[in-house]
Amino acid sequence: MLFSMKNFFLTCTFLGIYLVSFAQTETKGEEKVKSDTSYWVKEFSAGLNFNQGAFSSNWKSGGVNSISFGSILAGKANYAKERWTWDNQMELLYGIVKNEGEQSKKSNDRIFLDSKVGYKLSEKWGSYFSANFLSQFTRGYEFGDDDVRTLISDFMSPGYLTTSLGFEFKPNDEFNLRIGPLSPRWTFVANLDVSDNVEDNYGVPMGEKVRTEWLALQLFAEWDKDIAENFNIKSRYQMYANYETLEWKTIDHRLDIALTAKITQLINVTFTSINLYDIDQDAGIQYSQGLALGILYKVSNKK
Repeated sequence: MLFSMKNFFLTCTFLGIYLVSFAQTETKGEEKVKSDTSYWVKEFSAGLNFNQGAFSSNWKSGGVNSISFGSILAGKANYAKERWTWDNQMELLYGIVKNEGEQSKKSNDRIFLDSKVGYKLSEKWGSYFSANFLSQFTRGYEFGDDDVRTLISDFMSPGYLTTSLGFEFKPNDEFNLRIGPLSPRWTFVANLDVSDNVEDNYGVPMGEKVRTEWLALQLFAEWDKDIAENFNIKSRYQMYANYETLEWKTIDHRLDIALTAKITQLINVTFTSINLYDIDQDAGIQYSQGLALGILYKVSNKK
């Protein structure tokens, strides 16, 4: 039974790859072939923020000299022709902070890639196949007394590759919901040194580098809206439930929120928040947040 289910999911994966290729192909036999670019909506943004604080040696109010740096690269490339769609997005974030007398530490580190091929069944509903990847760029440490650091993560440690086949609800350009009852996921811990310091090894069996979950449900929802002319809110919610170990406490949840206020054409204030529950990482809810003032350059061919 397990072998046949694996074959089924592999077939779904190859089917999705075929659909990606098919969605790019122009219909042959037409007298006039329209340029691909007319079917694409593309968007790219790049941002930098920098913060610095300095105090004289006799500063009586207290404080520590510090410097921090953050960066973001994000992009979208969405294709639509007749009933076929192909949506792609990328988010790359990295930031560091350095306090005087301490080692440099990461303030942000994320790699997110997502690709989805869809076929419209009606005005608001469609079927889809998707694949998304989540990891980080560099090593992560837990810092203890005397600034002693312990390795707890690395690139592809953990890393998550999730494929999904199901139905999509998209009532408008601002919101979409994917319901994927067939969503196998691969969890990677490529650096075995991480296993020595992380008790549950992110759900991967000790001594191994990959854990495969074949039978699972994924919910994936996004909301991207301009609340005002110079204010945008973007949120993404992901839920993952393994049928084989299905209990409330074993269901993974992740909510990403980004609020962006434009001050000038290039200068923006951005608030970001990540809220995560994954029992394979920690029994409690994890969260991070950041507030940054910096430069954000954005280009798009969206009308």
